[in-house]
Amino acid sequence: MDRVQIAIPVRGFGETSRRDAWWIQPVAVFLGLSSALFYLNWAAFQGDHYAFGGYLSPLYSPEIFGESPHSLFGSYPAWWPSWLPSSPAFLILWAPAGFRVTCYYYRGAYYKAFWADPPSCTVGEPRSIFRGENSFPLIVQNVHRYFLYLALGFIVVLSYDVWNALWFENSMGSESFGVGIGTLVLALNVILLGSYTFSCHSLRHLVGGRNDCLSDNPARQRAYDCVTCLNQRHMLFAWLSLAWVAFSDVYVRLCSMGVWTDFRIL
Repeated sequence: MDRVQIAIPVRGFGETSRRDAWWIQPVAVFLGLSSALFYLNWAAFQGDHYAFGGYLSPLYSPEIFGESPHSLFGSYPAWWPSWLPSSPAFLILWAPAGFRVTCYYYRGAYYKAFWADPPSCTVGEPRSIFRGENSFPLIVQNVHRYFLYLALGFIVVLSYDVWNALWFENSMGSESFGVGIGTLVLALNVILLGSYTFSCHSLRHLVGGRNDCLSDNPARQRAYDCVTCLNQRHMLFAWLSLAWVAFSDVYVRLCSMGVWTDFRIL
């Protein structure tokens, strides 16, 4: 049988036959992620105004070393290197950051927005070699499943922070139960982060992806169906949770600085 060779034309960077405004989404993602990265890094370097009464910024939780009443082990130890920033955020942010950076959705988002790999579907990219994720450094993305385990632990820690946010110092010097605006802010933060974490593709595989026949295990089938339902909105939860984490820090920070007043609802 004769073989016919078909030459596939190589698109130049940005070249496409699409007539829609394909560039809007990658530009929006670039601006959104850049803004989030700028603020979150700025907030992490501050090292202060991250606690207000029972409120603790999620960027600093759990506070391993620090000066607030939420610190697990008190002030920074004497052996702490002087050249390292004394910000509790740097001791814990690597875990949730690693979970997001290796996230299946975020990979596709920042590959397009920051690396133009490709800028969008059927749009030419500035490189001709496809290496995939089977070589260094992108093969490291496979650690996402392990960051998932850490992320699940952070949901527990942040839920405990909401419990602490339900107690306020009264005029007698003791603590009494109550609900403030900040309590609701931190509670919604846990809900959104939980929705993002529990809609994770790796969690979906963990609860049922390794089974040949899920119907033989009703409990796994129900868990798999629940995660699948959440997974359909994984992108939405990714953006909402990212924005609300930043806003939660803003709220606690401005209350601590006396700029905002935390009104009591109950």
